[in-house]
Amino acid sequence: MAKSEKRPSSLYTTGKRVPRSVRQRAQKREKANRKASFDKTQFQKALSKLPPRFTNEELCNVMALQNDPFVCLALFDWATHQHRFRHDNATYHVVIKKLGNAKLYDEMDEVVNQVLALRHIGNEALYNTMIYFFTENRKLVRAVNVFTHMRNSRNLECKPSIRTYNILLTALSSTKNNYYINQMYMENISCLFKQLVNDGIEPDLFSLNTMIKGYVQCLHVEDALRIFHQMDTVYHCAPNSFSYDYLIHGLCCHGRTRNARELCDEMKEKGFTPSDKSYNSIVNSLAINGEIEEAVKYLREMIEKQRLGDFITYKTVLDEICRRGRVEEAIKLLKELKEKDVVNGHDYRKLQFVLEDDYENPDVRSY
Repeated sequence: MAKSEKRPSSLYTTGKRVPRSVRQRAQKREKANRKASFDKTQFQKALSKLPPRFTNEELCNVMALQNDPFVCLALFDWATHQHRFRHDNATYHVVIKKLGNAKLYDEMDEVVNQVLALRHIGNEALYNTMIYFFTENRKLVRAVNVFTHMRNSRNLECKPSIRTYNILLTALSSTKNNYYINQMYMENISCLFKQLVNDGIEPDLFSLNTMIKGYVQCLHVEDALRIFHQMDTVYHCAPNSFSYDYLIHGLCCHGRTRNARELCDEMKEKGFTPSDKSYNSIVNSLAINGEIEEAVKYLREMIEKQRLGDFITYKTVLDEICRRGRVEEAIKLLKELKEKDVVNGHDYRKLQFVLEDDYENPDVRSY
């Protein structure tokens, strides 16, 4: 009986973790193959839509219609060598967006270098697009280089705006739960914010919330509160629900439950509803501090507002009730959570086991 041929396994279907360097080489090979075999028929078809003496607007319209970014780049390169034609901001903008959206960052980088070498080319929208795609590729140094080029430009149309700063602030805002990483990024964010103010640009709600969030992640709650209290008086920008949510979480992490509750009440007075994270933070913090009645009150309020609690929140509240010898009360609360369909069957059974094993109460199962 003939042996069946063994099919070569794909790089991404082996089920094993592929090293980053191997993935990058594979992506480069795939990109090179795509570039070598781009649709020449489509390129010729696109060329046929251009009149003999086409304008920049006509070229932009044809390039924008191309689904293949390599065809778009080929049109751009072809137009570069045409007699009496010069690219403008619009043509550069279209090709950079096409390449950036397709994650062809090497090709995009070459076009960006052309723009930076030409003094008469460039505006805020074009540079913002460059910065955005460089941050998407985590080339933060390259993004900062474009930003510096904008600040040094004598052309007022090229100067950074609040949108430019917000793109960079978003890129520098760490999403990691690591204090040291957040601290490192926060130093850069703080410097960038100071530069924004020194340049005479008015911070908007997004940039101010980014500062609050950054300080909270670094556990610098006092700095976050300072920005929060300056929003209305200094920057003439009213806080929104995100402003309150970031601060409530930060205050709870520091065990400042009274301040967190005050802020939560103020938030509700202004018509905002605390987020899932805010409610979970308050309930956990109150329970750990021994304020069980308040914790249960906010827990029931969270359920009423249709906010989602997590397993840790429920376990913390039930644990703290049981530690005070009120096991029956904890069992009733667990039953209430089940009746309101707040916890699923799996979590309910896990919480049952916690109460039964940790507090040796065999009556839990009867509920």
